[in-house]
Amino acid sequence: MAAKDTKESAALPEGQAERPKKKSKAKRIVIFLALLLMLGALGFGAWWFFILSPVEEPAPAVGQSPTTSAEPSPAAPVAAPASAPAPNTRIERQSDLPRSTGFVLPLPMITVNLSDPGGRRYLKLGMEVEANADISTEIKVQEARIRDAIIMLLAGKSYGDVSSPDGKVMLKAEVAARLNQILGAQRVIRIYFTDFVVE
Repeated sequence: MAAKDTKESAALPEGQAERPKKKSKAKRIVIFLALLLMLGALGFGAWWFFILSPVEEPAPAVGQSPTTSAEPSPAAPVAAPASAPAPNTRIERQSDLPRSTGFVLPLPMITVNLSDPGGRRYLKLGMEVEANADISTEIKVQEARIRDAIIMLLAGKSYGDVSSPDGKVMLKAEVAARLNQILGAQRVIRIYFTDFVVE
């Protein structure tokens, strides 16, 4: 065995001992970037699931009020008929929603710059909310969160996004989804624009 080792070491030129092969830096960078990308995707998925996914509550039994409080509300609306379409998506067109005898409550007026180049256009928006329960106290308590959510939504829109009729319908659906997310239940049925000025 010793003779074998001396033959192998004699085959190498002097001053060069056996060195382990170096791993490529490029290979390390690729592995690091792949891990970073996977962690980013995992973080985005968790954020989407825990922050943006709506809170679903079990449907009330037939004849029960859709409110979540233990006390029956004297002005609680009758549950929607069984023939109403079940919501399959997070954002529904308001024309597809069943008509209700819900409460209509005003929201505070909001003025925001649109995200057009130069930032010279702004949108002044007044809204009223149709809800399936009296949420006036919840709107007052959550007013700061509601205003922030609507301002952040509108600030990401351009004039082209909100100028067409389809854009306005989509905006109504997005505002309703944000409000339902803040209120923690599917309480908002429709959004009505009372003022819509773009300058």
